[in-house]
Amino acid sequence: MTAEVTEQARQVTFLEAIREALREEMQRDEKVFLIGEDIGSYGGAFKVTEGLHAEFGADRVIDTPISEAAIVGAAAGAAMMGFKPVAEMQFIDFISCAFDQLTNVVSKWRYRMGFGVPIVVRGPCGGGVRGGPFHSGNPEAFFANSAGLKIVEPSTAYDAKGLLKAAIRDPDPVLFFEHKFLYRLPRLREALPDEDYVVPIGKAAVRREGTDLTIVTFGAMVYRALDAADRLAEAGISAEVVDLRTIVPLDVETVLASVRKTNRAIVLHEASRTGGYGGEISATITEKAFEWLDAPIIRVASLDTPVPYSPPLEDFYLPQVDDIVEAATKLSAY
Repeated sequence: MTAEVTEQARQVTFLEAIREALREEMQRDEKVFLIGEDIGSYGGAFKVTEGLHAEFGADRVIDTPISEAAIVGAAAGAAMMGFKPVAEMQFIDFISCAFDQLTNVVSKWRYRMGFGVPIVVRGPCGGGVRGGPFHSGNPEAFFANSAGLKIVEPSTAYDAKGLLKAAIRDPDPVLFFEHKFLYRLPRLREALPDEDYVVPIGKAAVRREGTDLTIVTFGAMVYRALDAADRLAEAGISAEVVDLRTIVPLDVETVLASVRKTNRAIVLHEASRTGGYGGEISATITEKAFEWLDAPIIRVASLDTPVPYSPPLEDFYLPQVDDIVEAATKLSAY
């Protein structure tokens, strides 16, 4: 379902859109509750849940000890009993503490028992905010290999709200990654409709039309890709930007349609290159659209190191607009 945005619609940030989705889903369904560290009266480390404790009470906005395994385990058990938990990881890096719960229990429950575990595990991911190696993670590839988990990472306020609503209503587990660099980014302030809407999980969006090459990406890297596309346009290179929005399931058709049009592809992501999800995207394009390719697929990703804390080193580590422009220029000339 979609909704028209009117002139009277409110301008909200990426973070506020996520809060609105949580509030509206809690109002819509009394079985939805939140669980996590400091999400109650404190409102969460990034203030995503600010005001919800006062509105819904301690029974539906539940503060927990610092134990991600316990948070996800409790959420999974509640979901099996008919509730719709939304578990917050204070930083998405620490979802690794719940890896066993997610990959050995939650993801396999429908296959084992015939019914799903409808939990959402959400939290801030990504670098660029000088968070250092323990608070800048992009763990999508770790979980993409666990059949049964959906993985979502929006790049706009509209999509953040609509996709989170879709995730909460989904009958199976969804990992919902929110790039912290986007939370209060001024360019992401967006007019959202007052009407209820969802954005379907598993559908990519073409953010910019182009004819010479395709950049496939998601999350905060969408804006690096768009900025690079502006630079490339000045040089006469027309780049199409595909925002995956959902990582698993991958919208293969939208990606392939773009590559068949442009005949060249760059796969861009913020996680380290080796073992990153870009390899899966590249393999899919090669298997299904090889005859349309006029050049090798190029991956642009971060270095194979932990995320540096030093600002100059982190900037060197992360893919920058210059890196994308350089790759695109080489690809166009191939």
